[in-house]
Amino acid sequence: MNTLALPSSLHITKNYSNGAFVETSKTFDNISPVTGKVLSRICEADKALVDATVQSARQAFNGIWGETTVEQRADYLLKVADIIERRFDDFIAAEVLDTGRPVEQAKKLDVYRGIHNLRTFAEIFKHEYSKTECFESHLADGSQLLNIIKRKPLGVIVSISPWNLPLLSITWKAAPALMAGNTIICKPSEETPSSATLLAEAFQEAGVPAGVFNVLHGFGRDSTGEWLTQHKDIDAVTFTGESGTGASIMKTVASEVKPVSFELGGKNAGIVFEDADFDKAVEGIIRSSFTNSGQVCLCTERVYVQRSIFDKFVKAIKEKTEQLQIGWSEDEKTFMGPLISHGHREKVLSYFKLAVEEGAQVVTGGGVPTFGDERDQGAYIQPTIWVGLPDDARCVTEEVFGPVCHIAPFDTEEEVIQRANNTDYGLAGVLWTTNLSRAHRVAPKINAGIVWVNHWFARDLRTPFGGNKLSGIGREGGTYSMEFYSEPTNISIRL
Repeated sequence: MNTLALPSSLHITKNYSNGAFVETSKTFDNISPVTGKVLSRICEADKALVDATVQSARQAFNGIWGETTVEQRADYLLKVADIIERRFDDFIAAEVLDTGRPVEQAKKLDVYRGIHNLRTFAEIFKHEYSKTECFESHLADGSQLLNIIKRKPLGVIVSISPWNLPLLSITWKAAPALMAGNTIICKPSEETPSSATLLAEAFQEAGVPAGVFNVLHGFGRDSTGEWLTQHKDIDAVTFTGESGTGASIMKTVASEVKPVSFELGGKNAGIVFEDADFDKAVEGIIRSSFTNSGQVCLCTERVYVQRSIFDKFVKAIKEKTEQLQIGWSEDEKTFMGPLISHGHREKVLSYFKLAVEEGAQVVTGGGVPTFGDERDQGAYIQPTIWVGLPDDARCVTEEVFGPVCHIAPFDTEEEVIQRANNTDYGLAGVLWTTNLSRAHRVAPKINAGIVWVNHWFARDLRTPFGGNKLSGIGREGGTYSMEFYSEPTNISIRL
């Protein structure tokens, strides 16, 4: 059943530095989460390569890339998007083999969005980046000042992206960074190196100058990630991943006051009111809890259901969840693939055990499925629903990042708002109600960067994206990305 294959160029997956693919002596295995087999060998960047890449990125920023216009930069990104579209099947294979997710999800979540990110930011920046503001003022001596506000790039950007949505994440950061005139060094997750390297191939084919876009593979501590963030000649860091890692990066760059943009974890709440479209709410919570095996920072792990429909809702979601197909990525009926790795599965299973110890009633799931074939060597896990835990239980307060949700009843609007906001995170929320007034009333009171009403995950890329508290710092998306990846300069001219 597993017939996908990586492009031949990825069997030894190389770094991309200064316009060339670079092989290093130290490598690590890229393991399939579906079968546990080795997919490819990944070249880990050493410290010398990190230094050389930063310097080439600086040279490109000070040289050829610094001379480009925003229209020229847009043309490059549009060419890259066209190449991804032409090599769509290669990118799908890379995403699916690295992550184990269903093919249909990879098409919609990652590769489509990767293309869309490049094209959207190219168009937005073409129209917005060159806009200038001008202020006239008169001094006491009768002379006149003309103040012109222009935007300029930051310099060399380090982007560290996660394994859950690889191509989506890397293009979400690289596209606006490059459009603003920066150069960028991307470190994809060691778990999902393949599509980032294919993206480098696309940048090379598009003729993007050497040093502008770079991909370095490796790990975090005592490896590529740490060496990049500690490097004296980088100008800003953008990171998506765990809150603890974000805090460590912030400490690393704090002494030099370098800008950071972090999209971190979430313990997101879903609220189902008694007036909701019941069937759509059930389907919606299943989707927001279990999509990509729950490995999306925006997934719903805490569900609050109004008491009058609580029992009915739990029964319905149990039945629907048990009908979800877990299996091969290429099977059109598969809804859920494996977790990203055996190590991550052990973490999620530890929460399964902890939930029971804390007093949870397991509505469904709570274990590992068996298949009787090579998938038993993969990192599969059952979608799991709990009830009965108090709001201060660890499984209700800590991010699991797996296919889990805890469902609890509530009585009043005021109560559920307070409980939804009783978290150290503040990334996302979702409401299900047919009462328009309630939707307008409740949504702004949820302390999160984005709140969906009667749907989940979809949004306009021109809108701000980011979180509060442990969920991050800063906003990206549309012109909000322009605010991070560039800075305004005031040119004051005395006439």
